[in-house]
Parts: sequence; structure tokens; C-alpha cells
Amino acid sequence: MNPIKELTSFGQSIWYDNIQRKLLENGELAAMIERGDIRGVTSNPSIFQNAIAKSNDYDAALIPMAKAGEDAESIFWELAIKDIQDACDIFTALYEESEGGDGYVSLEVSPYLANETKGTVTQAAELWERVNRPNLMIKIPATKAGLPAIRQTIAAGINVNVTLIFSIERYREVMDAYMSGLEDRILAENNEGSIERVHSVASFFISRLDSIIDKQLPANSPLRGKIAIANAKLAFEAFQEITSGVRFGKLQLARANYQRPLWASTSTKDPSYPDTLYIDELIGPATVNTVPPKTLEAFKDHGTASVTLTRDLDGAYQAIADLEAAGISLDQATQDLEDQGVKAFADAFTGLLETIEERRRDAA
Repeated sequence: MNPIKELTSFGQSIWYDNIQRKLLENGELAAMIERGDIRGVTSNPSIFQNAIAKSNDYDAALIPMAKAGEDAESIFWELAIKDIQDACDIFTALYEESEGGDGYVSLEVSPYLANETKGTVTQAAELWERVNRPNLMIKIPATKAGLPAIRQTIAAGINVNVTLIFSIERYREVMDAYMSGLEDRILAENNEGSIERVHSVASFFISRLDSIIDKQLPANSPLRGKIAIANAKLAFEAFQEITSGVRFGKLQLARANYQRPLWASTSTKDPSYPDTLYIDELIGPATVNTVPPKTLEAFKDHGTASVTLTRDLDGAYQAIADLEAAGISLDQATQDLEDQGVKAFADAFTGLLETIEERRRDAA
């Protein structure tokens, strides 16, 4: 049996961590959905930078906007929104068939707003209105400023993909922001208070944690390549705890949806690790794994589908304890990763705008 179909039968969805205009236009994205390979798409500034800077796919659309005098950022948002709209339309049938469980396409707010609550809320609402598709998810980073923005955006009835989560403590705050947003929506005046169609995922980053921890460990340490998976397993335990609690139970009476844990950054960075490591070891119900093209093909070819996410929790706790005993701070590592992630996306966005500006000047 196709390992992806097995994985799907266990309650996990594969989303594609990639978007390019040619995939939308040549029918490949539709074919991937039809084959059952993917059930959603995520994007970020790095993905759009790669798509626009390394191809001429966007020139036909970009040149008229440049000649009309639009600035680089305006051009980017128009290009991105068109891609996201088209991808949402391709996923519409799956979205409807799954009753809103899958078929989502994610678009991130400007990474320049990572530490601005008000700006994030404003842009999330603007993008939601401009894309105008029910299967859109707005990506908001899980920074301290992002948490209240997540709450307010959920309360406004907008689907949210919470990104850049590294620590379990921050993940608990994200779950609280989601539930608070749903509660606010139920109580809000001048709206129906419906939360039935509000969906969210919480993107917990995986491989980057091993990358930063492994550098601090001896070459022969048995903890190498173990901490990211252990951290994710304990995050899923926290998800199960929260969703089985009284507070979420009350929300479920109002037809609340799970905020599914989403495993992000699941390509292996260390070539000595199996290339499907961060899929094989994180399979479980009510979850999403978002994978880049090479990782998707690797899993289709030789991945192993088995429910692993709840396996050996004692070992996960022990790995985290052993790390602390070795004098390595998991809290510090996850904060460093959040800071680095925010900067990396901002840098990618800057590079993307510079590329568009160059093409804009050439076209004009």
C-alpha cells in the first residue's frame, strides 16, 4: 500500500511545503491532490523568494504592474494572492469533501510584522478579504506579539496557521490563544458567534531543533537526532491533555474544531539521518506534516507508515532530562530558534522584494 494513503488512514494529513505558479498552471498540483499525495499547501517568504527569483514564471504578470508604476511590495502581494487564490480553488473539492478538515492553502503576513500585534491583526484581515476563499489560512508567527494577534484573528472568524513554534511552553500559549479567540467569538456582539467553520493549525518546527542541539553535543552522543522528535512527542501529549480538558470540551459543544498540531521543517538537515526521519517518527491522529518536494518523494518511495507519535513517551521525557543534565538549555535553544526564524523570514522577504525591484526597474 502507498505509505501516504496508510498515513492518511491514521488521521494525519500531508501538506505540501511549496507553491509555484507553474504547478498551478500545468496541472501538477491538481494531479498531486487527485493521487492523494497532498491535502493542503503551505507557503512562506522563502518559498516565494525561490519561486519568483529562480524562474521567469511571474514575468508576464509582473511586467504590466511594473509599467503601471506599482512598488515592489504591492507587486509581491498581487502575485502571491493570485497564486493563493488559484491554489485554494484547486483544493476546493477536497475542502468541501473533508468538511473543512483539509484543503487549506496558507499565506503568511509580512515577516516585518512579527513583533507588532496591531499590524499583524490588520494585515491578516486585509489578506483574508483580498484572497476571499474559505480554505485560506493566514500564517501568524508565535512570537509574544503574535499571541494576541492570533486570538483576535480567530475571534474575527479567520483561519490561522500559527507558525514558528519551537517550545512546548509557547505551544501551550498558542493553544490558549486559539481557545480564547473561539470564546471571544462566541460571546461577541453583532455576529452569529459561530465557530464551526473556524480552523487552525499550530506549526511546530522540528529539524531546526536537532540542528542547533546537535552542534552542542559530542559527536558520539546518543542524544544526537533525538531531541526534536522527543520535543514533538511531548507537544502532542500537551495537545491531547488540552483537548480532553473541560475548557475545550465546552468549546466542542459549540462545534469547535481541533487546532491540529502541524509538524513543520521536516526535511532532514543532517545527511547521516534517514531522509524520512521526521515523517516516520511523527505519525499520529489529528495532525499534519508539511513536507517539501524531496521529502515527499522520499516518503512515497521508502517511508514507513505506522503510528509512532505516541510511542515511547518515557524515552522522550528521558531524552529531554538527559539534555538538561548535560548542561544544554532547551529553553535557550528554542528561543534562539524563534529569533533566528523571524530574522530568516524577514531576510528572505527583503531578498524577494529586492528581486522584484530589479525586475520592476528593468521592465519599467
